[in-house]
Amino acid sequence: MKKAKTNAKNIVNRRARFDYELGEELVAGMSLRGVEVRAVRDGRVSLKGAFVTLRNGRKGEELWLNNASFSLKNQGEGLSKADTIDTSPKKLLATRKQIQNFAAQKKAGLTIVPVKILAESRFIKIVIALGKGKKQYDKRETLKRRQSERENARMLKRY
Repeated sequence: MKKAKTNAKNIVNRRARFDYELGEELVAGMSLRGVEVRAVRDGRVSLKGAFVTLRNGRKGEELWLNNASFSLKNQGEGLSKADTIDTSPKKLLATRKQIQNFAAQKKAGLTIVPVKILAESRFIKIVIALGKGKKQYDKRETLKRRQSERENARMLKRY
């Protein structure tokens, strides 16, 4: 019997593009448990406040996703039927060369930011990018530019 297709959604960290000037991107795999995979496929994940760190592992440096919220459904029929939020670190799967490249950029003062989670295919991937933090006046400028683009689109729509 064939499995029913799920309507997998891409989870986007909209705040990342606002808070950082994003540069080089990398698509990495994620090491997840079954309930976490189900949460991603159901769209019950938030990347708000999430960040990527480098840790020393057995075979060199490793990328870890921290502070991403996975809303897990309780399977038991106990008293508490509320969802639990899992924010434990998740290991990201990338080649050693890619990790070394990102590690060198991080030492140069850039931040590694999760941009989106892709759950379209059989595998769940995460897009991470190198980012440089924006100043407050850059953020204001972005808001003004976005507002003017909206107004221009509205004017074009009228005529």
